[in-house]
Amino acid sequence: MFKKHFFTILILCLAAAAFAQKTPGTLLNLNGKGVIIDGYDPVAFFTDNKPVMGDPKFQTSYQGAIYYFASQEHLDAFTTSPEKYKPQFGGYCAYAVSLGRTAPIDVRTFSIVNDRLVLQHNQRAVNGWNKDVQGNLRLADQYWPAVVANNGKQIKTDAEKGFLNNVDKDGVILEGYDVVSYFTGEKPLMGNKEFDARYQGATYWFSTPENASKFKDNPEKYAPQYGGFCGYAVSLGKLRPVNPLIYQLYNGKLILQHTQDAYDHFNKDLDSNVKKADENWPVLIKKKAGKFKGYDAPAMSPDNKMIS
Repeated sequence: MFKKHFFTILILCLAAAAFAQKTPGTLLNLNGKGVIIDGYDPVAFFTDNKPVMGDPKFQTSYQGAIYYFASQEHLDAFTTSPEKYKPQFGGYCAYAVSLGRTAPIDVRTFSIVNDRLVLQHNQRAVNGWNKDVQGNLRLADQYWPAVVANNGKQIKTDAEKGFLNNVDKDGVILEGYDVVSYFTGEKPLMGNKEFDARYQGATYWFSTPENASKFKDNPEKYAPQYGGFCGYAVSLGKLRPVNPLIYQLYNGKLILQHTQDAYDHFNKDLDSNVKKADENWPVLIKKKAGKFKGYDAPAMSPDNKMIS
């Protein structure tokens, strides 16, 4: 009898979790049991002004998520006014949503904005959010439906439409190579999508969380020149792909090339070609940003060999 009762409860719990994670048209930051905000009591953020762990014996389900509460009083308050107390943006990092994607949270980063419970990923996200709280909240509200529709993956925000980057179909630059490793190691290292950052419309992967942190602290130092397009091609007014293993650091800036021939031609008159690329790049941005459909035809040598 006990075993039968136990398995009945187990099946019900698993069903509840499955329902919480698969409710159509929603995107929720849930744990393996289908519980939101890591089991913390959403009402306590308002009443106690701090995170308070909930108790599974005081729980309810709302819009596909299971909520835990510290007391019956808090459970009753939530049941009466769930929209008042629920976390915004499915319990994901609000600052990340304002940038067009989801990210996990640390409940210690919470704030109450316009009577809404807002959570962030870490202190860096808090700092970014606090630069323009109301503006970032408007952006998060604006982008949330599209982020949900894209299952939490990065969407192209309005601000990013003004940038021009050599990225793959998922928006990843440098074919996933760790841009910081070009500066710190003997050779470029492949990045890990678990350690990522978004900068000026491109997603960067890193081989270590330390490299990701270095990039986030100073992205302009590490980001490749010319949006990660071939430097020699840009000096000719063209947009061409790159080989991530053909590159150089010029005055502390990363420049990549498509082929060894492109590298050699670029370096025949390095300073002049960098100047040409620097002059052509703003023109290419103005012409192609938000409209890039494919690479230009390759540059050819006098004997009809492809250079870039």
